[in-house]
Amino acid sequence: MSYARLPLHLVFDEKVTVKESYGGIGGLVALQGHLLKPETASETLLIFMHPMGIMHYLPLPMGLAEDGIHCLCAVSRYPNNDSALLMEKLLVDLGHWVRHARTALGYRRIVLAGWSGGGSLSLFYQRQAVAPFVTDTPAGDPIDVPELVPADAMLLLAAHVSRAQTLTEWLDPSVTDEADPLARDPAWNLYADPPPAQPPYPPQWVEAFRARQVERNRRITAWVRDRLDLLRNRYGPNAEQAFIVHGTMADPRWLDPTLDPNDRTPGRCYLGDPCEINDAPGGLARFSTLRSWLSQWGLDTSRADGLACGPFCTVPTLVLDNSADDACTPSHAERLFAAVGATDKMRVTIRGATHYYAFQPDRRAEAVAAIRAFLAARDLI
Repeated sequence: MSYARLPLHLVFDEKVTVKESYGGIGGLVALQGHLLKPETASETLLIFMHPMGIMHYLPLPMGLAEDGIHCLCAVSRYPNNDSALLMEKLLVDLGHWVRHARTALGYRRIVLAGWSGGGSLSLFYQRQAVAPFVTDTPAGDPIDVPELVPADAMLLLAAHVSRAQTLTEWLDPSVTDEADPLARDPAWNLYADPPPAQPPYPPQWVEAFRARQVERNRRITAWVRDRLDLLRNRYGPNAEQAFIVHGTMADPRWLDPTLDPNDRTPGRCYLGDPCEINDAPGGLARFSTLRSWLSQWGLDTSRADGLACGPFCTVPTLVLDNSADDACTPSHAERLFAAVGATDKMRVTIRGATHYYAFQPDRRAEAVAAIRAFLAARDLI
């Protein structure tokens, strides 16, 4: 089925505190999106929004639109750049998109399609919509989150439990000096020559590796808090600083397929060779600000935790994962499915599918069919 691609542009005013991005006009926030609108009318709209990704041309939303399902690929205020991202401000952005879809576009029912990092964001949104609790950021800066319209259903698609938990599972615990990317402990360096252990890794070694990843996340958080206090005392409440996090792509699962097993290709991650991307500019959380770390990457400080927010999601929910996913492995789907509070919930696994369905039209078609069946069974399409 053919569909129209309609560019959308939302602009709203917001009080300026800390300047997070280059350029812009005063306190105006400008959001862009694409409405993928099939020829057949619908009262239901699927809204895709990733914290920083632009999803206009990804295989899944286009496949859904080709199947006659209306989709909005919404972009946050942080397009393709999460270095200063605040999860609390994403609530504001997504809230504007949901309200616009109802009032201006005329859709009566909203389904949040939380793909990848959009999964925990969608759950964070739904929790705030049904049980509001956010009045400030983890850095203590006040934020005015308007009343949010709850979603009518939830799709958690190739989703992970949270940005903070995912980063922690990928952090390189061999880093001994955050200011020196070459300071590594070879006993915990997955990519050392020779490596500290060989797959399949001993369970005790994996447990110690994981504990050191958590310790490193908390060590960075402690430094961030101290640094923010220092800067505020010296320069005032809006003082901020950017910094680099080295070694953020060192998950043993990428080298050992017996850990959290699925059909992924050993030695690869969704970004390519994990050894290369571990310190490359495109690695997860490479660039951050103090406030952004606390909001999205701090294991103990980020509120956008899908597992904590899941019990507040009581609308019909589909958890769909891909068996060859080399980013969001099965344990993430399992934990999300268990956490969601809905009594009407369903889990589907697309066999052989990778994270993006790249060059996998048959697998994408299976995912589209599963989503259509779930929505149709609940009279949502």
